[in-house]
Amino acid sequence: MHKPNQFDLFASRRFLPLFVTQFFGAFNDNLFKNAFLVLITFYGLSTAGLDAKTLVNAAAGIFILPFFLFSALAGQLAEKYDKARLAQWIKLLEIGIMLLAGLGFYQKNATVLFVCLFLMGVHSTLFGPLKYSVLPQYLKEEELLGGNGLIEAGTFIAILVGQIAGTLIVQHQPHGETLIIYACVGVAVLGFLSSRAMPRAAPPAPDLKINWNILGETWHIIRHVSHNRTVFHSLMGISWFWFFGSVYLTQLPDLSRNVLNGDPGVYTLLITLFSAGVGLGSTLCERLSGRRVELGLVPFGSIGMSVFGTDLYFALNAAPAAAHYDAWGFIADPAHWRVMFDIAAMGAFGGLFIVPLYALVQTRTEKAFVSRAIAANNILNSLFMVVAALMSIALLKAGLTVPGLLLTVALMNIAVALYIYTLIPEFLMRFLVWIGVHTLYRVRCEGLEHIPEEGPCVLVCNHVSFMDALILAGMIRRPIRFVMDHRIFKVPVLNFIFRTAGAIPIAPAREDAALKDRAFDRVAEYLEAGEVVCIFPEGAITRDGEIKTFRPGIEDIVRRTPVPVIPLALRGLWGSFFSRKDGAAMMKLPRRIWSKIGLVAGAPVPAAQADRDLLEQQVRALRGDWR
Repeated sequence: MHKPNQFDLFASRRFLPLFVTQFFGAFNDNLFKNAFLVLITFYGLSTAGLDAKTLVNAAAGIFILPFFLFSALAGQLAEKYDKARLAQWIKLLEIGIMLLAGLGFYQKNATVLFVCLFLMGVHSTLFGPLKYSVLPQYLKEEELLGGNGLIEAGTFIAILVGQIAGTLIVQHQPHGETLIIYACVGVAVLGFLSSRAMPRAAPPAPDLKINWNILGETWHIIRHVSHNRTVFHSLMGISWFWFFGSVYLTQLPDLSRNVLNGDPGVYTLLITLFSAGVGLGSTLCERLSGRRVELGLVPFGSIGMSVFGTDLYFALNAAPAAAHYDAWGFIADPAHWRVMFDIAAMGAFGGLFIVPLYALVQTRTEKAFVSRAIAANNILNSLFMVVAALMSIALLKAGLTVPGLLLTVALMNIAVALYIYTLIPEFLMRFLVWIGVHTLYRVRCEGLEHIPEEGPCVLVCNHVSFMDALILAGMIRRPIRFVMDHRIFKVPVLNFIFRTAGAIPIAPAREDAALKDRAFDRVAEYLEAGEVVCIFPEGAITRDGEIKTFRPGIEDIVRRTPVPVIPLALRGLWGSFFSRKDGAAMMKLPRRIWSKIGLVAGAPVPAAQADRDLLEQQVRALRGDWR
């Protein structure tokens, strides 16, 4: 039987035309831009008497400047008009820009090409909010992470192929400038044709009045999105990724030529490795997260970006400097393998970092504001990238080497990551949960579709080990508020996770009646707010592997706040390092790592029928004989 996966989306008209349209757009951006940069770096094209290094960094700033200027307008247009029709208008604009660029290539006029570079930035600015905000309209929620991963992978593959094609076509002298004209215009036409196949996407705010005050609307959008703390800091994380990536991508031509002594083919190879890495990391997100928006991948990605970014500095210093290399000669020299691996690994971890953040913004922003939230993201992205370009120019002018600049950004990534995770501990908490659960266990889940996508409910589960709450938190998509024994709540490291997740410590009435009363009050507050609460009705971890009699607390909860109750059963944890088999937990050597365990959910039980005896029977039936 075929198991659904993200690649099934390529067979759907809900996704394929959008993917192809954005692919050709990103491809053409980089086909044109890279052809222009190669002419500057390797063939002496210049303007205003500026040197190649300054022009390359200036080109990066000019391309992303429109994102800062026009993203607010782009977000409004994507909310007001049908997104498929808007995509067609934008693709017609691209054809016009490429015709003008053809004139610039024909005349070898750098000034005209800089104008076209700015206009292609305008084209991408208009398409960006549309591309990401239409995904929640086209896709189901369980398809969203995979769809984002494919879009992100497709974007970087398009960047890769566009840059390779731009380099190879321009190198085909003396006719390179003529060939690139046909290529750019042809790709623009293909993008327009694919946009015509996009399904209609009804505007979420058709009565929206366009605010043409660019600065005023920009401030309004950023202020609005900043009220949602998690979304705003996710946008900051995405923008930091583009700061990080733009520095690396912009310096690769100089790195290839002057540090690694390579020809344009070596530059093409390095950009291939980085882009392919991002594509690989982006597509792995769905597999690693089980088709859920898994925030734990974000810290994992940031750690990898810094580790391999730092190692790249030492690899560059160890690289030979005597010979001049083409691409095949560069690959053949083992001294370069570490450089190639570091660049590919940075890209892969970057994909793991950014895809969950995009999906988080799409799912936690109100539907009528998604396009403008993406516009706010583009505004912040452009600001960060302009700062990256200016910082790079200033540091290089001050005498810092290109490897030194790349090391500086890798170390800055550590500081930025720590700052973000201090502001939003949920990212770090999810990372610890994800690492812990996926390192120790292979979890087979059944019936989790019984847990409602929204609205309050109570989960009841057997209690086998100290890891039970983390396993449930790692496997269930919605945030869960756990009611747990106050002694487990205080376990070091786990306490950070439980506090961040809003867990509720509880004690028996005979031990601390006031704590018990406060716990039930907090449970009622969470349920009235539409959240998910989980309780282990046995009251303690089993000491013999058997399910104990459920206590009446669950009945008190649903009597006070009538909500559905979903029975759950954990399988295969008895005898593990964190269970109490053969004495106290965590006092014996682990039997094995990556054990196979199970999590099964049953059908919801209405509040009126949710007595403890019935729920205990259902949990026993779900667990079966597999303890």
